[in-house]
Amino acid sequence: MAQSTSDPVRFGTVGSPQTTPRSGTLAAIEHMRDLGMDHLEIAWVHSVRVSDETCATIKTGGQKHAITLSIHAPYYINLNSQTAELMRKSDERLLLAARKGFLAGATDIVFHPGSYHNQSSDLVYERVKEKLLEIRGILDDEGVDVTLRPETMGKVAAFGTLDELLQLSRDIPGVLPCIDFAHLHARAGDGSMNSYDEFAAIFKAVKAALGNDGLHTLHAHMSGIAYGPRGEKHHLPLNEADLRYRDLLQALVDFDVHGSVAVEAPEPFHVADALTLQATYRRLRQQKAATSSDTAEKS
Repeated sequence: MAQSTSDPVRFGTVGSPQTTPRSGTLAAIEHMRDLGMDHLEIAWVHSVRVSDETCATIKTGGQKHAITLSIHAPYYINLNSQTAELMRKSDERLLLAARKGFLAGATDIVFHPGSYHNQSSDLVYERVKEKLLEIRGILDDEGVDVTLRPETMGKVAAFGTLDELLQLSRDIPGVLPCIDFAHLHARAGDGSMNSYDEFAAIFKAVKAALGNDGLHTLHAHMSGIAYGPRGEKHHLPLNEADLRYRDLLQALVDFDVHGSVAVEAPEPFHVADALTLQATYRRLRQQKAATSSDTAEKS
């Protein structure tokens, strides 16, 4: 069995690797370790149907194999739902994902925060903030110690710019962003948010808003993506996309980022892209360490 690494950034997939030999989250955890990766984002994206006993088994498996865990909560969460019934269901989905995720040993609960519904961004921000304060309060009262991570969104009609999520993270303890770099690139719609300087600007913004802790507790998604003027269309494998992932990984290294990266490439490229990103990241870290060592010897 492969051993866990000491990489500052731990790589894995969103959802079970397609090469997992049998079904179930425990099998995915074991297979992730065999692949030499260190993180798994459990994809409860349609519903959360798992018993407390199964959650306990998942937690034990993650600890045994040194695989850190996050949860991708159901897609059908919208903290700006337009009816009381839809809002109630949205709240229930996020709360259940957090409760069950906590029992399963996950530390981070990723979710899509909502839609603007043609309302002003300021109005939607206040509504989302109010909802998250309410949900955070419920979880804190129950002792559910997880970080809620609204995800940066790839469509311009969706609430979830980097600035919006950084402000939420400043306003609400226990909330931090899930930075989806493909979504930020797609949302721009013009090919931007895809250079070393732009990736560096993202990390500078995180540090300015959240301090070094923001850089040392990062949770991110990476993948290729297809996009148009209104943003995201669908995810792509790296070899079909324009994402300058080497520049992105170099920025991760240069800003001494710590945390986890979950890869959302479509099958059958899921595992291959995650391993490519991990291997490239490690190579860039080695190169930087060698350069620093040479500089120190010459000084």
